[in-house]
Amino acid sequence: MPRLNLIASDQASGNQQAAAIQSPDHLDGNGKTNQPQSQQLDPMTGVTSNQIELDLEAVNQQLAEASATKIVEWAAETFGDGLVMSSSFGIQSAVMLHLVTSVVPDIPVIWIDTGYLPVKTYRFAEELIERLNLNVKVYQSAMSPARMEALYDRLWEKNDVESLNRYDQIRKVEPMQRALQELNATGWLAGLRKQQTDHRKTMGWVNKQGDQHKILPILNWHSRDIYKYLTAHDLPYHPMFDEGYTTVGDWHSSRPLSFDDQDERDTRFHGLKQECGIHLPETPGEAASLDSSSL
Repeated sequence: MPRLNLIASDQASGNQQAAAIQSPDHLDGNGKTNQPQSQQLDPMTGVTSNQIELDLEAVNQQLAEASATKIVEWAAETFGDGLVMSSSFGIQSAVMLHLVTSVVPDIPVIWIDTGYLPVKTYRFAEELIERLNLNVKVYQSAMSPARMEALYDRLWEKNDVESLNRYDQIRKVEPMQRALQELNATGWLAGLRKQQTDHRKTMGWVNKQGDQHKILPILNWHSRDIYKYLTAHDLPYHPMFDEGYTTVGDWHSSRPLSFDDQDERDTRFHGLKQECGIHLPETPGEAASLDSSSL
């Protein structure tokens, strides 16, 4: 049976038992080397996390010629029970969900439910959860949509980057950070691709974001690679693809691609920005790129 776990926004994170990493191996000249893990106690949660130190330059060189499946296998071996993945259940989400669960069937799949997703996204998600028997962990903002609108109005209608950033912080970024913390994640698999945004062009197969290493197995894939994989495994696109959507997030901040769009990301966030913040670094200087650079 599929598992769909709603992580209540008012749950104390101390009630979430952190999974322990079981002495993963790390890359050396042959692909592996043993590196120490550091135990760190989070003063807010009281949870001890296993921090893994990697030489990112060496790791990315080693993985440069690896297939997407091999990169997932490396991540599973390296991060063990600390490995999670995220999914927006967007247009091409079936690719990463199938690719990763073919290697790690029980991996926790973090789904940030903003409360504003299209009806068809919720139905598409249920279809994939059932078909792939996904171990989904649903996280939501501690602030309900109604409360947010009462306090800040309909932020997406203000048509300025500051309001959109506030919306994304409340509905997306904070729940994701909480998910990573409560699941004691040390490795985070995501389906980002270089061709999607300017920020993603700068990323490697393995990156450090906050306390997690983010692993991007399909970083260099193009649309034709996505199509081939979906076809080969008889996987569905999101149904709104047939309505002209090339990327889809919340119903109020996504629209179909038009002839006037120079990039598919112009169809998100009213064309004012490219990233929602979930996949951006957390330091103040780096986070400033939120305004110029999604799920």
